[in-house]
Amino acid sequence: MEYVAYVFGIFGLFAFCEVFSLKKRIVGLENALAKMEGSPLYESRMSLMRVASDYIGKAVVLRMKEDYTDVDVVTYGNTKHGSNTILDVDGDWMLVRIITPKGTKDKLLRLDGIEGISEA
Repeated sequence: MEYVAYVFGIFGLFAFCEVFSLKKRIVGLENALAKMEGSPLYESRMSLMRVASDYIGKAVVLRMKEDYTDVDVVTYGNTKHGSNTILDVDGDWMLVRIITPKGTKDKLLRLDGIEGISEA
């Protein structure tokens, strides 16, 4: 009976490895599509960049994508004890100043990792 559990464990490990490699391939394809003009991902990325440039110098709330969560943004920046201020934006990156109770941090965040921006 123990052997059956080992077999299922091995199959589970193989399934996990296959799903993990598939996830990496999907992220790579999404990044390639985000750089191709005319694709929906490119349009959403450009609109996010336009919105971010409108908020330069203002306090914002950043919604991060699942795989790109930043601890400082979630823990301090999006709370009432701190804030996120956009300092600069270009095609791939956003410079954000995170004000925490312990001090300030300047961080570079990829635009690919940000799902949405709203005013604080």
